[in-house]
Amino acid sequence: MKEILLLGMGKVGSLVGLLLSKNFNVTAFDQNHPHYNYTFPFVCHQADVTNLDWLKKELPKYDAVVSALPYFLNKNIAQLTHDLAVHYFDLTEDVPTSQFIQGLHQTAKKILAHQCGLAPGFIGIVGNDLTKSFDRIRDIELRVGALPRYPNGQLAYSFTWSPHGVINEYLNDAEAIHNGKRKQVPSLEGF
Repeated sequence: MKEILLLGMGKVGSLVGLLLSKNFNVTAFDQNHPHYNYTFPFVCHQADVTNLDWLKKELPKYDAVVSALPYFLNKNIAQLTHDLAVHYFDLTEDVPTSQFIQGLHQTAKKILAHQCGLAPGFIGIVGNDLTKSFDRIRDIELRVGALPRYPNGQLAYSFTWSPHGVINEYLNDAEAIHNGKRKQVPSLEGF
């Protein structure tokens, strides 16, 4: 696997592209050219990634697609990569989108890896690794978040990812494993 197509060049997508470009040939598509005053070590094209007919012609040129798009665009991209047998990775935290992609796994010819971001994703890997050093686990509670260096707005929140995704994340229930059972909990429950 060498040719990677990155969809979405926001703050997180740009970082993903920079990291991937150290080991892969990356090409990026976004509806806007990145507004950062930075020269990326890979090609960025302005393109409408919601145009599925056009995207259907582009995807077979790549070994894998990494979607850093807002959650509501990922179902169509995942379905298209499934149908075209192209590897798919995304950063989504949206539960219905993840469930949709899980449903595609049964007939997938390539990897369809969703929730590859910080949380869920990396935090699950860290949590799994932490538990290995114990004989018995009573509880593990992992939370991901950070206070921005330069807070803005009344909530002092720094939007490092899609505002649509932030709103979606906190309005909808979240998946949790509690007492060994998967369940839905209000996103803003607890601290």
